[in-house]
Amino acid sequence: MTEDEVYEVAKKHRDNHFPLDSIYLDIDYMERYKDFTIDRERMPHFEEMVENLKKDHIRIVPIIDAGVKVEEGYPVYEEGVEKGYFCKDKDGKEFVVGVWPGQVHFPDVLNKEAREWFGNHYKFLIDKGVEGFWNDMNEPAIFYAQDRLDSTIDEIAELKGKNLDLSVYHKFMGTVMGLSNNTEDYKKFYHETESGRMSHDKVHNLFGYNMTRAAGEAFERICPDKRILMFSRSSYVGMHRYGGIWMGDNKSWWQHMLLNFKMQPSLNMMGILYTGGDIGGFGADTTEDLVIRWTQMTLFAPLMRNHSALGTRVQEVYRFDNQDILRNILGIRYGLLPYLYSEFMKAALRDEMYYKPLSFEYTQDSYASQVEDQLLAGDSVMTTPVFVQNAKGRYVYLPEEMAMVRMRSLDDYDTQRYGAGHHYIEAGLGETLLFVRKNKMLILSKGGEYTEDVNTDCVKALAFVEDKAVYEWYEDDGMSKDYDNPENIRKITVSADGSCTCEGKPVKLEVEML
Repeated sequence: MTEDEVYEVAKKHRDNHFPLDSIYLDIDYMERYKDFTIDRERMPHFEEMVENLKKDHIRIVPIIDAGVKVEEGYPVYEEGVEKGYFCKDKDGKEFVVGVWPGQVHFPDVLNKEAREWFGNHYKFLIDKGVEGFWNDMNEPAIFYAQDRLDSTIDEIAELKGKNLDLSVYHKFMGTVMGLSNNTEDYKKFYHETESGRMSHDKVHNLFGYNMTRAAGEAFERICPDKRILMFSRSSYVGMHRYGGIWMGDNKSWWQHMLLNFKMQPSLNMMGILYTGGDIGGFGADTTEDLVIRWTQMTLFAPLMRNHSALGTRVQEVYRFDNQDILRNILGIRYGLLPYLYSEFMKAALRDEMYYKPLSFEYTQDSYASQVEDQLLAGDSVMTTPVFVQNAKGRYVYLPEEMAMVRMRSLDDYDTQRYGAGHHYIEAGLGETLLFVRKNKMLILSKGGEYTEDVNTDCVKALAFVEDKAVYEWYEDDGMSKDYDNPENIRKITVSADGSCTCEGKPVKLEVEML
């Protein structure tokens, strides 16, 4: 919530050698939860903090909420009212709802002019050195509509001093609970779209899409030659043009870890590749073993973020006893970065999926279509996380012969080939199971404590080769938009005898045959 806390999180990660690239700011960095402001009491040296952390290779990623606070003297509010850029009620007045700041108006992001106006405000933080954002509450979420709140308060006032029997009590509770995200309230405000005026309930699923579109289009105007990280809570088909999503407010439940895993290929089928769920769960109190298994599960996820709600157990990795296990898991993640980035970018540039169900590759295997707790991650790997508390291993189905890698750290792993079929494979709490497919290879770096620390000039290929394995390795500078440069692709070939060749940019390559 404060500048000191941000520095503490950064220091604890670095001092304990937990790899880290970004720290996210939730709503507390804002002045009374107002978009595009900074609370100078909590973060008096915001710009200096951003630059200091960049020197330590850590980016600050602030939140932007969908509601603009109703407050005289607040420029964003006053501009929006003056130019008519907020959603209106049936009488043409700005619709008032309550969210984090209290009363807010929603920017009419389905209106092209309003969308451009809202997007331009991201420059406020970009000018302060910020290079990434997450858009939140943009379903949009409603704590209450002001008119419904007023009538509810009047109803409750009539109950004062009365003896509430069961039916009256339940009616009272239902009235109060019905304030939040009431579907009737979404019918009461309107957008000015290119197709005319529309009530929000008709275009509800497009709001989060267009809020993130507002940001994405603004980035092209503000810094056209630079990539800005952007993901959203709410989305719709097509939003992959502007950013990714995280999977919303999950709970610290084992079944939610599995649910987030299953959501990955579904989102990929929509074109949304940059995704991930909150590690350890957002709501409720997590447990150490859940954080460990969840971190293992997200080793291949494009978005890997630990995120928990106010009032729940704090869950940064350095707060747990098994620090060596968590440090090693994150070490594996950074070792995997060359492969992860290559597979993600190839999927994005070639309109393919990054995560695939087994049945998408093994189309003639009737059992593969029933497997939902294993996924293909990129071209070479099948990932098989453990989703059950206290489990010492798991059952794995192999559609074909594969080479298992049981990883405890980047430098501590064992391998074994398994034939097609069903297998029970042990996996202790600190062990991650992954499988390399036949005639494929997994590129591993030596890791690092941040992305720029990962050396891709010297890598290892874990190769399962019967006759020949060929891998197209995509790599660019990660910041510019020169995606189609032919120098971004290396072609690595490993033969059955272990010999290898590399076409493209030279690399020092060690081959380990599986």
